[in-house]
Amino acid sequence: QVQLVESGGGLVQAGGSLRLSCAASGRTVSSYAMGWFRQAPGKEREFVAAITWSADTTYYTDSVKGRFTISRDNAKNTVYLQMHSLKPDDTAVYYCAARGLTVTAPIRSDLSYDYWGQGTQVAVSS
Repeated sequence: QVQLVESGGGLVQAGGSLRLSCAASGRTVSSYAMGWFRQAPGKEREFVAAITWSADTTYYTDSVKGRFTISRDNAKNTVYLQMHSLKPDDTAVYYCAARGLTVTAPIRSDLSYDYWGQGTQVAVSS
């Protein structure tokens, strides 16, 4: 089992920055691809970013490209999401997830993730 705990959310003004962290415990996640998803009020959960286990490839949804950066520190069993130039549309609960090791669903699909954190709220004021 893998337990994931997100932190770093908060309230920020438009144009500001936040850094989210996702700390894993219970099992090392160094072999797992990791992803960040978000869910805004009244909307479905959506893919934000993902990173392969070796960090050699990253994926982003179009709306955050150039503003968000996903990274990982396998020695610390932690994944990060650095967010710059935040917009009110970025307001959501952000979830960290660990992708299954043998899945075939696309990395951008939440169906391919086996473990999820509880989420951290990000609110961006205009």
